[in-house]
Amino acid sequence: MKRLIGPALAVVLLVGAGLIVWRVLRPAEVLDRATGPYPAAAAPRAPGVTGRVAWAPLIVDGRIRVFAAERQVRADAPVSARTTYTPRWSFRRWPEQLSGVVAIGTTVVSRWSDGELVAIDGRTGDIAWRAAGPVAGGFSDSSRAVWTPGGLFTAGTTVLSAGAGRVAAVDVATGSVRWTAAADGCGFTTTGGSLICAGASFDAAGGARTGRSGTATPLGCGVARSGCGGFRDANGQGWLATGPEPVRAPTVDAPDGTVAVVERRTAAGTALSAFALSQGAAVVARSPLADASEAWRWAPPAGQTVRVLGTSSDAVHLLTSAGDLVTVEPSGGTVRSVVPLGIGSPLGWQVTDTYVAVESAESTVLAAA
Repeated sequence: MKRLIGPALAVVLLVGAGLIVWRVLRPAEVLDRATGPYPAAAAPRAPGVTGRVAWAPLIVDGRIRVFAAERQVRADAPVSARTTYTPRWSFRRWPEQLSGVVAIGTTVVSRWSDGELVAIDGRTGDIAWRAAGPVAGGFSDSSRAVWTPGGLFTAGTTVLSAGAGRVAAVDVATGSVRWTAAADGCGFTTTGGSLICAGASFDAAGGARTGRSGTATPLGCGVARSGCGGFRDANGQGWLATGPEPVRAPTVDAPDGTVAVVERRTAAGTALSAFALSQGAAVVARSPLADASEAWRWAPPAGQTVRVLGTSSDAVHLLTSAGDLVTVEPSGGTVRSVVPLGIGSPLGWQVTDTYVAVESAESTVLAAA
């Protein structure tokens, strides 16, 4: 009898251990929805620093901040909160890792290491849809996940997921796949609505091949290397990319040149105006279509340098080497505000119509500008 008890006990212990391991390591998801009302979009009273947080946020709809962790995406509010608040909603997957996050309107789309795209309604925290995509890389760090996610882009109402030699385009409203194609080295989307890859370029909405491809340096992009106003090709030639086909722009050939595209919304529709901007000892604005004369310039105090962070609907945002956020009018370069951020060299940033977020080694600063 004793001889039977020993083996039986070992089997019981083994089964019990197996159950514990399975319960811990089994695939699981946890969704915590928002319980309070969606916050209103409040305009800041004046330019200035509004908060400092430990992780880089993706500002969505001017109302919530979305943060990334290795296996979780979460949101807090308001955008002007001085520090990180208790999440309004959160979504966690196990054992998959979060690869990247983008947003179009109020829809927040997360991409996971197994390639799955999970769209969350930013207002409620509810899952809006799921779609399969190419296998993605794992989690790198919070700022890269929300500001420069690898292989994840937006263009208009399309979310594009690229990797493992394939790209899939998904409609942000429904989660339906609009098109797929074989593609390598997809690097950015343009203001004109193209996805630029190493061997081909595509109309982001419909998937038709367009006329420009190859290794290129994107210029004047928003978050997720999307909506880029231009690029420099492998030969160092600059191009404006606000239309279906790129247009040669010699004024951004220089390595310190970039493109600034200002989108103005009027009763008649949306109008784009584009500038070539050189940066360094000063920011100098020119027309990007020809070697035009100088339109305006702004120079920091002697001994400082300045870089272009990006544009909003009515401003160009600059950052000096002393850590001052300078907002200027796009038409004439008149300074609208100067906000001391108190940071060192920037590691990444996001520009919206109301707020600018800049990450440094010390923290991420949010400012109204």
